[in-house]
Amino acid sequence: MQLIIDAGSTKMEWVLLGGNEVKGRFVTAGFNPNYSDFQTLVETCHGASLPDEIQSIHYYGTGCGSERNCQLIKEVFQNRFPNVEIHVTHDLMAACHAVLGHEKGVACILGTGSNSCVYDGETIIEKAVSLGYLVGDEGSGCHIGREVVRSYYYGFMPDDLKAAFETAYHLELKDFINQVYHQPQSSRYLASFAKFAGEHQDHPFIHDLVKGCFKAFVEAFVLRFEGCKMMKISFVGSIAYHFKDMLQESLEENGLSMGEVMQAPAEGLIRYYQSLPALSTDN
Repeated sequence: MQLIIDAGSTKMEWVLLGGNEVKGRFVTAGFNPNYSDFQTLVETCHGASLPDEIQSIHYYGTGCGSERNCQLIKEVFQNRFPNVEIHVTHDLMAACHAVLGHEKGVACILGTGSNSCVYDGETIIEKAVSLGYLVGDEGSGCHIGREVVRSYYYGFMPDDLKAAFETAYHLELKDFINQVYHQPQSSRYLASFAKFAGEHQDHPFIHDLVKGCFKAFVEAFVLRFEGCKMMKISFVGSIAYHFKDMLQESLEENGLSMGEVMQAPAEGLIRYYQSLPALSTDN
């Protein structure tokens, strides 16, 4: 019995895999060790209904790019499952395993945040610099949401969209400032406004806004890789999934080819582990 966990900032998906059969699956609130209290993960782990028969745990998480965070997460699960083999790695490896499997290519995350890497079929051989939502995360839900709200308050948004935005959110400036600068999970809050863009993506203004965000993403996270035009560019994340057509336009405008696109990596991870005779995520 294996436990596979895909931990994003917004949600965590837990999959119990017995042999090649899915024995259980559920979703909890997300966790990012850079912005969340570890007590949250402790409570989630110990509150989850998990069988004692688990033999290995494979945790893929946002914010797990540092050895310190990986070790702290491992300790949380080791406290509950002291005799279980536990692997903790970052969400980029989840994207690689999910959309590329054992093939070479560029794997990208385009959800609440954004990131990318080059994968050779076994290991990540090059990855982009991730600066987080305050400075980076180009093309992400946070970036798109920020641009939507910015266009509303700065008066760039056309009147028809402005009316729709006000009906949807009834947003007061003081409340927005408080949520962004004085409350936790501000990246998730900003990303929530990407839903408005998704609901109005056929509007020329929103189309141009989102395309601008994707242009920044391609420049920062894809074109940086030598030989990227010879590889498929594959994606995991809700933004890539819901704005797939515009994303493909942005890639093709730069001579790039889109590969597989998944809203979440769980199905791809299940497929990956079902294909492995010997299981390891030490990469």
